[in-house]
Amino acid sequence: MSPLAPADVPRTQDHMWHDLGIPEEIVALRGEVRATVTEKVAPYAREIGSREESVDSFPWKAFRGLADSGTFAIPFGSDFGRGLAHPLLGTCTATEEIAYHSSSMAGVYDGQCILVPKALSFASDELRARVIPGLISGELVFSFATTEPDASSDLSVESMRTTATETADNFVLNGRKRWITNSAVADWAAVLCRSGGSMTMILVDLKHSDGVRIGKPDLKLGHRGQLTSDIVFDNVLVPKGNVLGAVGKGLSVSLACLTYGRIGIAAAGVGVAQAALDLAVARLRSRHLFGKPLGAMQHWQYRLAERATELECARTLYQKAALRVDAGERAPEPEAAMAKAYATRLAADMARDAIQVYGGYGFAREVSETGETFRLEELYRDSKILEIFEGANEIQHWLVARQLIGRDVTG
Repeated sequence: MSPLAPADVPRTQDHMWHDLGIPEEIVALRGEVRATVTEKVAPYAREIGSREESVDSFPWKAFRGLADSGTFAIPFGSDFGRGLAHPLLGTCTATEEIAYHSSSMAGVYDGQCILVPKALSFASDELRARVIPGLISGELVFSFATTEPDASSDLSVESMRTTATETADNFVLNGRKRWITNSAVADWAAVLCRSGGSMTMILVDLKHSDGVRIGKPDLKLGHRGQLTSDIVFDNVLVPKGNVLGAVGKGLSVSLACLTYGRIGIAAAGVGVAQAALDLAVARLRSRHLFGKPLGAMQHWQYRLAERATELECARTLYQKAALRVDAGERAPEPEAAMAKAYATRLAADMARDAIQVYGGYGFAREVSETGETFRLEELYRDSKILEIFEGANEIQHWLVARQLIGRDVTG
């Protein structure tokens, strides 16, 4: 029996959810991206999710397929890209559709098309013209590098160890970045550095700068197609024209990017949860137990009704946060933090429930005698990291609490 993937089961989304109030350009874009992902990502998705990490395992076919279809142009204005009126909502909608088939690939897309495009909005016109066309075409791969061995949720200047020392014409970078998406194959990286008593974000040419060393890809529980590696800087010279924003304003640049990122990861969580729900519903309809369909049992009726309701809430939250950004609001809280924490928790919960519905078949990577696979162990492995990166969910709850109770009390 061939592997069962979400493409093989009906999408409950098509009759349970309605894009009420969503701009027509985004409704049309969802259909376009869904067709692209079905053709360009789905055929490679199981391999992407199961291969052990290595430089050679980067999902080039899916990556270039998305680029060739114009999916990398969605975040950008008409000067370079699609010129959508709602670019973040469009990019997040694409992220959801990609995550439905491959959460790993959604992570790759997040780095290339959400975090870095926002960082490049702070670049000079000359720098933007130099790199954005290559990003959109997929000829250039980008990374977003803030995290370090001792700095992740805490991006304070006190915790930051990577330094950018200013000279007459350049900055000299020294330090190490960790858990950096796409870095194993990246051409460029937006790097957060300590510069004096503050921080600065700088775009670094990884392939053509002496003193850059990229570590081997990390071996992870899940998201195996989203390669992460250390980046080590040893007296790396970077032109001052590569500063993103202003010198000393790097923290505000990075936090703005991460706000976009957590809305994107919320969308990825929705995609994973939708895939797991669809697989569970298909099993409840087809599996018979004690002479009746498994779906006749009220326990699973009620449980999946709850999950369907939560999925509606999660999708609405990320869409509302993205719409607020596209309307010009700089800090779309509390929706951004709510969406990230809620949607990614739901992804893990729904993947776990779907495994329970399938029983041993859900736990198995493959039934050796028949070749049956159901993707659920991959969904479960992948879902966990969604609760951790782009700001751990505990941080998101803190952000909501600060707005709810007041920063004077919460800190």
